[in-house]
Amino acid sequence: MKLIVLSLAILAAFDYSTSEYSPTIIPINGGREGDGITTRYWDCCAPSCAWDQIIHTKNRKPVQTCKIDGRTNSTVEQNAQSGCYDGGVAYMCSNQVAWVVNSTLAYGFSAASFTGGVDTDQCCICVLLSFKGQLTGKKFLVQITNTGSPLAVNQFDLAMPGGGVGIFEKGCSSQWGTPPWGWGRPVGGVEFEEECNQLPADLQEGCRFRFQFMENVDNPDVSFIEVQCPAELKALTGCGD
Repeated sequence: MKLIVLSLAILAAFDYSTSEYSPTIIPINGGREGDGITTRYWDCCAPSCAWDQIIHTKNRKPVQTCKIDGRTNSTVEQNAQSGCYDGGVAYMCSNQVAWVVNSTLAYGFSAASFTGGVDTDQCCICVLLSFKGQLTGKKFLVQITNTGSPLAVNQFDLAMPGGGVGIFEKGCSSQWGTPPWGWGRPVGGVEFEEECNQLPADLQEGCRFRFQFMENVDNPDVSFIEVQCPAELKALTGCGD
């Protein structure tokens, strides 16, 4: 019986009109929604939603961070200093990058602010971004793992390797030996897909995501709605309801 139920569940998630897997996306009643802007970044720092599980994530667990190799979980070093500061040992995990689900949907992670401030109460929620303009028809379902006051109201700073280190110059240089400005430009990152080959192997596909799924469109506008977090995202961060 369990095998039959599982088979039916898999079939229900398959869109026969496009011959693609199409997961069910469930909006949160009364959740956040509106119009927003996007930018991109990858500063290698431990995300802010990994710090202090009581203040930053309510009753949720903090976002998982990794040691300098980007692979080894640093659970035993909860609230460890970020690698973006002197003596820091915690970094963003290399598997917390975007990936393509089907031709019109991707999963990934983002920093965000809904107020223009540090919205720590929004750590680990998930938001479905619907791109506008040239990317109309494509959607990006992200989990919020970072938040910060430099962001504007309803701004989503998409986590993409090679997307630029911004104001945090020590993270990628201490983790991967890059120049202080990281890969490419400090803001915007690499300019061409071929430059993704400069990144560590674990980060290269996450870098190419921008050029492939997002067609190298620069900071597209979006509409957004809060949704239930997919198990696939929660499994990588360890955070979420």
